[in-house]
Amino acid sequence: MIPDYQKIMLPLLQKHSDKEEHNFWNLVEELSQNFKLSEEEQKELLPSGQATIIANRVGWARTYLKKAGLIESPKRRFTKITQRGSDVLMQNIHEINISFLKQFPEFVEFQNLKHEGTEGIEPVEMINQTPEENLEIAYQRLRKSLAQDLINRVIELSPSFFERLVVELLVSMGYGGSIKDAGKAIGKIGDEAIDGTIKEDKLGLDIIYIQAKRWQPGNIVARPEIQKFVGALAGQGAKKGIFITTSSFTKEAQEYSPKNETKIVLINGEQLAQLMIDHNIGVSTVNIYELKRIDNDYFGDE
Repeated sequence: MIPDYQKIMLPLLQKHSDKEEHNFWNLVEELSQNFKLSEEEQKELLPSGQATIIANRVGWARTYLKKAGLIESPKRRFTKITQRGSDVLMQNIHEINISFLKQFPEFVEFQNLKHEGTEGIEPVEMINQTPEENLEIAYQRLRKSLAQDLINRVIELSPSFFERLVVELLVSMGYGGSIKDAGKAIGKIGDEAIDGTIKEDKLGLDIIYIQAKRWQPGNIVARPEIQKFVGALAGQGAKKGIFITTSSFTKEAQEYSPKNETKIVLINGEQLAQLMIDHNIGVSTVNIYELKRIDNDYFGDE
C-alpha cells in the first residue's frame, strides 16, 4: 500500500543522513523500493492523471521537511540535510509527522498560512493526504454530488424539456450546427423508437438519430429497447444512433451489438450528467481556483 506523506517523512530524512545532495526522482525510486511498492502502485496516478501518487507524496514530505528546516535545496530538484536535520536523526525517533514538526517555528509559521476559518481543523483525511490530493478528492466529491442533483432535476421536468436538453448538449459537443437547426428535427420522425435527429457535423454530411428516455433510476433500459431502436434506424436507412437515458442500461443492453453496420452509442444518467458538467449545460461556475507552482525556467539554475 502506498504510504501517506507523513509516513514518508522519516525515511526521506534518513536518505539524507550521508549529507550528500540527493536528486528528487532518485529518492522517489529508492523510497518506492523501501516501501516495497508493486509496479502498479508505483504507476498509480492522481485523479488528474498529472503525476503519480507516490511522487506527489514524496514531494509534499520533502516540502514539509524543508519548511521545518530539516533539509534544504542547494539547487533545482536536489536536497541535502541541514544541521537541524542531522540533530533530529541523532534522537533515534520512530516517526516524523505534523505534530513533531510543530516544534520548529518556521514550520508553525508555514502551517498558520491557512484559509480564514480553518484554524484548528485537521480532519484525519486532510492529515493523511497531500494538499493536492485533498483538493482533487474534494473536487471529485463535489462533481459527483452535482451530477446526482442534475439527474434528479432533469427527471422532475417534462419529456419535451429533456429532449431540448439533449439537443443542446449534443450541439455544445460539436454536433448539429445551431440549436435552431437541431431543434427542428426533434419529435418530427413519427417513429416511437426515434425522438429526433441531429447533424453529425455543421455541414450535415451525415445524420445521427436520437432516442431519449427520461426514466427513473430504477427503470433500467433493457436489450429489447435497444433492438427496437436499431430496427427503427434500419427503417430510416440510418447507420448511426445515440440512445440517452437518465437511468441506466442492463448488461445485456450494453453488450448488444447489431450485426449490420449500425453504430449505437449508449449514454446512461451518470454519463449524461458528467457531459452536462463538462459542457456547462444546466450548471454555472461558482469559483475558479488556480494551482500555481514556481517557474524554474524563469529563475534558471544558480
